Amino acid sequence: MSHAAQLDARDPLAGFRDRFHLPQHGDAPCIYFCGNSLGLQPRSAAGLVEEELDTWRRMGIGGHFNGPRPWKDYHQNFDAALARLAGAHEDEVVCMNGLTVNLHLLMVSFFRPTPERHKLLIERSAFPSDRYAAVSQLEFHGLDPAESLIEVGPRPGESLLREEDLAAAIHETGESLALVLLPGVQYLTGQALDIARLSAEAHAVGALAGWDLAHAFGNLPMALHDWDADFAAWCSYKYLNGGPGCASGAFVHARHAADEGLPRFAGWWGHDKAARFRMEPDFVPMPGADGWQISNSPVLSMAPLLASLQIFEEAGMDRLRAKSIALTGFLEHLLDERLAAEVEIVSPRDSALRGCQLSLRLRDGAAAGREAFARLGAAGVVCDWREPDVIRAAPTPLYNTYGEVERFAALLENALK
Repeated sequence: MSHAAQLDARDPLAGFRDRFHLPQHGDAPCIYFCGNSLGLQPRSAAGLVEEELDTWRRMGIGGHFNGPRPWKDYHQNFDAALARLAGAHEDEVVCMNGLTVNLHLLMVSFFRPTPERHKLLIERSAFPSDRYAAVSQLEFHGLDPAESLIEVGPRPGESLLREEDLAAAIHETGESLALVLLPGVQYLTGQALDIARLSAEAHAVGALAGWDLAHAFGNLPMALHDWDADFAAWCSYKYLNGGPGCASGAFVHARHAADEGLPRFAGWWGHDKAARFRMEPDFVPMPGADGWQISNSPVLSMAPLLASLQIFEEAGMDRLRAKSIALTGFLEHLLDERLAAEVEIVSPRDSALRGCQLSLRLRDGAAAGREAFARLGAAGVVCDWREPDVIRAAPTPLYNTYGEVERFAALLENALK
């Protein structure tokens, strides 16, 4: 029995693989290392969607108040599980909208520039949507991004951010800094940032700290309340396996969530639910993060997320994290052993500073990388390519195996011959 087979035989989470639909390549499952872009479909997802379709068929509008999960409070079905994954109180989280929509809504409340304090700090290689959001927020307030946008990137010749450089930029910007907006995990390299430390650095100069957790949520254990983040948002279709376009999530720290006077864009579903149907003209926000809702829940697209969160609850984030470290560590070992001369691992070598993803760069350049990526795809490997020259491979602990890691390394080696 190979070492990979022995690891799979001892894996206490092995049974969860059968809870997902695995895309096929010929007569066998693909090696699906793309959960960092779109997670796989839980087998129980279709039944939960069908339950809501059945409620709609039988009850029509009555489904808002009756049925297995009444639609008017549908978002509350996610609070407990999301709070546990976020390391937050239940009233600090809400499932709503899309990720960038939520970032905009939260910046309405938490990016309040003044002539003295008007700068917004992001990373230079931020995911494009985050940069678009940051720049458009500045322009919405009549600010010139050339003056008010601070970008911090890796040092010349390096691929990873240095937290001391981020901290130095925060302190150099000082009293003119209004908001720090950073990723929990950097999308290109898979580098995890210290949310507690960098939030504290922002607070030390009087700024607020917001976090894009698209690549962190469901990937790394979180403690957002204790880490003192002001706000955060994440998508649900990557590691959370909620399906394409599934509703995002948001976190608002309790010290802000209880502030009814905090400016926000208001809508009916964020209004005090006890008074919602009185149709009164003045907006009174619901307590907690729920008060940032604008519209009612997209029930049919959110139902698959319930299926995945039930699996997360059974598996436990601590066990998932332990397996994730073992999977990426095994892949790292194989690549170092077989392909060190051909492949650079861009992601941090310290497993504590990365999640499920290993980002790989071929030493022969981008053209060779694209060719190898195409050969992997033809061999049944689903990972992804990110410009200019990175292959991202993300063995995720709910449905990937050590045997797949071993086969991936062998297929990459073959693709480079």
